[in-house]
Amino acid sequence: MSLLKAEPPGAVKSLEELFAIAFAMEQEAAARYDEIAERMRRDGNLELAAVFDRLVADENGHLARVARWAQQRSGHPPDAARIRWQIPETFDDESTGTTDPRLLSTYRILSMAVRNEERAFAFWSYVAAHADSEDIRIAAESLAHEELEHVALLRRERRKAFHADRSVRRNPHRDGVPAASEAAPLERHLANLLDTMASTERLETSAVLRDLAIEARRLAGELDDASIVIPTESIPIAAQGAAIAVAEFLVDRYLEAADGVSDDKKLICLQAIAGRAIKRLAWLRSDLPELEAS
Repeated sequence: MSLLKAEPPGAVKSLEELFAIAFAMEQEAAARYDEIAERMRRDGNLELAAVFDRLVADENGHLARVARWAQQRSGHPPDAARIRWQIPETFDDESTGTTDPRLLSTYRILSMAVRNEERAFAFWSYVAAHADSEDIRIAAESLAHEELEHVALLRRERRKAFHADRSVRRNPHRDGVPAASEAAPLERHLANLLDTMASTERLETSAVLRDLAIEARRLAGELDDASIVIPTESIPIAAQGAAIAVAEFLVDRYLEAADGVSDDKKLICLQAIAGRAIKRLAWLRSDLPELEAS
């Protein structure tokens, strides 16, 4: 199963074990989504917090259905002690729990949720194919079918989010901010943001910010000289005025570009640029939140 990070280490031996696994998987997803929702609230992004809250509610609904089904079929609620092996990882937050919220969108969050449901579908399909009994096979197929329905629902929601954001993607130069596919102009935009911050901060911090602005312009020149283009979508509008969000966006783009380049000279150049961008982001993450709040 290509969607799975790892295949289950063995067959499911009983309905009690199957219900326990299903409950544990839904419970983990609900807990992880809830953690990210709380982080979004702490960061003041109530819109994205609401998206994750909806995912939590969905997972809690799945949990309740599994619990009812287990009670009906086995006479008792799911029992984690029935699980005989480590459940393969089917949930991945794809760094949404650590990414700057200004770089996230409803579309990205729903895309992550779709992939999690697709992995759960692949897991239950595998369990059904390797079932030791007809009861287990039928139950696993039913769970796989439920996950497929969840995928369809989330895909519909994702399409709505895509169309809602299309006007932004059609105008990547809005407010004078360059498209992210033009990494050099985006570096210069970051330099301008850092210069603006430097003009209002204490002397020691101001000096570091100005040095980072100089470095950003230097990176822009190197990208121009190397004729490197970073193809990707435009930076979200909410992130355009935030230095730390722009810096994180550029790090992600450099790493993605390095993964996909085949020319050795450009690869070495991109790896070096990514390393410098990561060091810049590390300083901004440690000092800039305090600056932005002051």
